[in-house]
Amino acid sequence: QVQLVESGGGLVQAGGSLRLSCAASGRTFSTYSMGWFRQAPGKEREFVVAISGNSDRTYSIDSVKGRFTISRDNAKNTVYLQMNGLQPEDTAVYYCAAIRTLYSTEIRQSDKYNYWGQGTQVTVSS
Repeated sequence: QVQLVESGGGLVQAGGSLRLSCAASGRTFSTYSMGWFRQAPGKEREFVVAISGNSDRTYSIDSVKGRFTISRDNAKNTVYLQMNGLQPEDTAVYYCAAIRTLYSTEIRQSDKYNYWGQGTQVTVSS
């Protein structure tokens, strides 16, 4: 069983930055790809970024390309989301999630993920 604990959310002005962290329990962290999803008010949960177990591949949606960067430190069992140039449309609850899969297409599908964090609120003011 993998437990995920998120931190780093908060309130920031447009153009600002935040770094989210997700700390994982367990002894098999490196065998999981890790993703970040978000859910804005009145919207469906949306894939944002993901990273493979050994960091050799990353994935993202076009709207955050060049602004958001995912990284991980397997020695610390932690994945990060660096968010720069934040805009009001980035306001959402952000979730960390873990998936064991051989198929890169599944990394973008929320219903394929095995474990989820509690979510952390990111609010961007205009």
